[in-house]
Amino acid sequence: MIRILIVDDHEVVREGLRAILQTDPEVKLVGEAADGSEAVRLAAELEPDVVLMDLSMPGIGGIEAIEQIKELDLPLEIVILTTYADDELIVRGLRAGARGYLLKDAGRKALFDSIRAAHRGELLLPSSVAARVMTHLEKPGAAHHQDLSARELQVLALMVEGAANKQIGGRLEIAERTVKAHVTSIFMKLEVGSRAEAVAVALRKGIISGDRPV
Repeated sequence: MIRILIVDDHEVVREGLRAILQTDPEVKLVGEAADGSEAVRLAAELEPDVVLMDLSMPGIGGIEAIEQIKELDLPLEIVILTTYADDELIVRGLRAGARGYLLKDAGRKALFDSIRAAHRGELLLPSSVAARVMTHLEKPGAAHHQDLSARELQVLALMVEGAANKQIGGRLEIAERTVKAHVTSIFMKLEVGSRAEAVAVALRKGIISGDRPV
């Protein structure tokens, strides 16, 4: 059972999502928040598996809410839920710690695919979107991707495909703890703080081809 927290200041959006989520027995809606401060409180109280987070809200907005929720260090993932594909907001959301993003007019299948991908710890960022938003990322100061080892490049390539650590370990036939060590090293060398940002830098700098699905 994947436990969901919806965060959106529009009641009609929450009603629509509520109705859709109720159609899947493997997904359970555990809470709804109308603003960022309520989202942080409910995330700490309910400890959902996945948070569907609107970005444009009065008071504490989605970006700040994502940052505050991530500071709670809870085993949850956040998917940005937005009306417009605003490149700058999406990039800021990914930097803050979101796992991916979804447009509000996406279909039922896309919604559940997004939820399940996030719950598995997989990055949800279509390559078509990645190619566009990467140009908005700030260039890392002293990052030298040439310093990445051959194994780290393999791990990064699988991260771009959206593979979780366990999946990467299986594909490369190495232990999951070894994968985690490589991921940490990749973060340090690219000067990034999240998988989403590492993938973003990899695509923007051409370290990994953007032709493959993310």
